[in-house]
Amino acid sequence: MTSIAVEINGQEIRRDVPARMHLADFVREEGRQTGTHLGCEHGVCGACTVLVDDQPVRSCITFAVACDGHKVRTVEGYADDPVMALLRPAFSRHHALQCGFCTPGMLTTARDIVLRCPDADEQKVRLELSGNLCRCTGYVGIVGAIRDVLDQTRGDAHPEITALREATNAIRNAAVIPIAKAAFTPFEATDTGSSATLASDTSAAEEPADASTAAKGTRIKGHFTVPYPAAEVWRFMADLPAVAACLPGAELTEHAGSRVKGRVAIKFGPMSASFNGAARLERDESSRSAVLKGAGQDSLSQSRANGDVAYRLVEASPASTRVDVDLLYSLQGPLAQFSRSGLVKDFVGRLIQEFGKNVALRMDPTRAPDAQLPPARLNAMSLGWSVLWSRIRRLFGAGG
Repeated sequence: MTSIAVEINGQEIRRDVPARMHLADFVREEGRQTGTHLGCEHGVCGACTVLVDDQPVRSCITFAVACDGHKVRTVEGYADDPVMALLRPAFSRHHALQCGFCTPGMLTTARDIVLRCPDADEQKVRLELSGNLCRCTGYVGIVGAIRDVLDQTRGDAHPEITALREATNAIRNAAVIPIAKAAFTPFEATDTGSSATLASDTSAAEEPADASTAAKGTRIKGHFTVPYPAAEVWRFMADLPAVAACLPGAELTEHAGSRVKGRVAIKFGPMSASFNGAARLERDESSRSAVLKGAGQDSLSQSRANGDVAYRLVEASPASTRVDVDLLYSLQGPLAQFSRSGLVKDFVGRLIQEFGKNVALRMDPTRAPDAQLPPARLNAMSLGWSVLWSRIRRLFGAGG
């Protein structure tokens, strides 16, 4: 056991602690400052980030004994901090927090960015945030909040923050950074060339992403069967306006060859969005398979979506065709929290079935050639109950 004295949020805490006790455990168990969260406990996720002598450190890999005689500030200790006085309301305005688990560490890193990088653009902010992981927000709101505060503190708009910036630079330029040799080397973000893909791209809604953009994300597979020969279904699927009319919530605004622009409206429970974007269709005649590559942005939440909708026609019989659908998509922004929901996956599966019904309806040969069918509508209430009932049946072993 080693006797140490650490100042936590202005209060000195003296304890006898094991030599291998980490600062995060000391802060939470001895200092009772439980706003500091433990995530990965390997210094990777950033949830445990606190200030030691005004420098951000990972408290889960910093030994408490190394902080003997030093000052520690946690998320509870920013009552009189001028930077945090701007960051907290900015995080609320920009919806920069969801579950809140990463928020204490995220705020600490955000404060460091505001002080150390006053001229940071969006790409720089994202790079500096790369050591703090969030599973909810998609980072768009967090980046927006930090840029908001950076804009507010340009020049000498806030003299007290200018003074803090000068003090921060003095510490950074010092020959020895506090406790660095003994415990922790402050995090330095390094651009490996991949960060550019995370930056906001205002053209995302104009041109669909390449396959590499959607290489990772949420995958949902499904299929439907229509009572028509494969050759006829294949010809129909080449008619993009007709296909779009079968997709609930979809509306085309432009169509040129294999490229389209339009919008897709989604509403399910608390999730409501209208994605405006573009897509292109790539067809393989020999295998009767195709992929629709698209990207779009929701004007309300500023969430961005990239995805590939691949489908393949399989001849079930001379008079019927099974269409296998493989949807791979990724979301960035506030709506990203819904992307892996099991309920949403079931919901999308039901949408695929609705799409199949609409395809069969529009291919009906008994329909008059000039007859105008109503646009496909999404009945959220009936679909929602159908999804919930299906999950209840599976829960009790009755099948889906």
